[in-house]
Amino acid sequence: MMNKLPVIGIMIGDPAGIGPEVCVKAIASGELVGLCRPVLIGDIGVLQRAAQVSNVSLIFDAIESPDHDARQGAVSVIDPGGFKVSSCPFGIASAASGRAVLDWIRIGERLGKDGTLDGLVMGPIETASMTAAGEISDMDALQPPGTFMLRMTGRLRVVPLSEHVPLSVAITLVNPGIVFSLIELLDSTLRRWGFAAPRIGVAGINPHAMFEEDQQKIAPAVLRGRACGIDVSGPLVPDAVFRQTMDGRYDAVITMFHDQGQIPVKTVGFEGACTVYIGLSFVMLNVPHGTAYDIAGKGVAQHLSMLAAIQTAARLASGSAVAPLTIPAHGGSDPQLQAESV
Repeated sequence: MMNKLPVIGIMIGDPAGIGPEVCVKAIASGELVGLCRPVLIGDIGVLQRAAQVSNVSLIFDAIESPDHDARQGAVSVIDPGGFKVSSCPFGIASAASGRAVLDWIRIGERLGKDGTLDGLVMGPIETASMTAAGEISDMDALQPPGTFMLRMTGRLRVVPLSEHVPLSVAITLVNPGIVFSLIELLDSTLRRWGFAAPRIGVAGINPHAMFEEDQQKIAPAVLRGRACGIDVSGPLVPDAVFRQTMDGRYDAVITMFHDQGQIPVKTVGFEGACTVYIGLSFVMLNVPHGTAYDIAGKGVAQHLSMLAAIQTAARLASGSAVAPLTIPAHGGSDPQLQAESV
């Protein structure tokens, strides 16, 4: 499959939110031509409504598998059916939307695992709809087991050891074993993406990485990584390592807890940011924003984050992630906010 354009599945997100709108805008932008073959996963009726409110002219064609081509000039959609767009007003969470999204996610993951898709991009989902569906208790349950969430924007790539847990708990989770496992996984992932010799920085826990805790919990894992031939450094000063990474000293940073890396990522370039699940056999990522129920259906949602996510998925799946991908300005967005993706 990789001799051709990578096939990127795009789960359209919560039907009542802006996900379907930013999906159709991203495809209509023309920025994906020659980069990948997008395949939307969701309800065609929802997509037609999104195209109408966004003033976008697209034709959608249902296909059974990404192996099948849509009609010439049409956008490929995998639509399992069973969802009624007429019962889904904009901006209102519902169990029906949550069940549909869960179904679409499972389709995308299955197609990624069997190699039919080279990558999968997750549109924004709504917590209230997902929990109302009764199948999950919180959003962290959607993270595939054994994976870590790597955030990227421009040249800044950051992956934390833990996600949504209290800081007091996150610190207790740091130990040489898990730090080394993530160093090893990140090195192999970056190599698969096209980095010949990845340079990994590991942030310390404390200010200036100056306390015994940093040496006891992090330093042994770094030494073990070096013994395995990995170019890894740490524990590094947390308030400097992100700037150093943007300047080209490191290709990615491992952080000890969620916000340690999220704050610089969202500060550097929110609109171009995306999250990649590492530890899977295929590329899977999502966008950094929510469903924006307050503006859903108005056709004003910015699509740059979705466009960046799809472009990033294509580049990662092709093993060409080394060269940064610049996201062009669209729709009057402030060019200062346009970030390189990857």
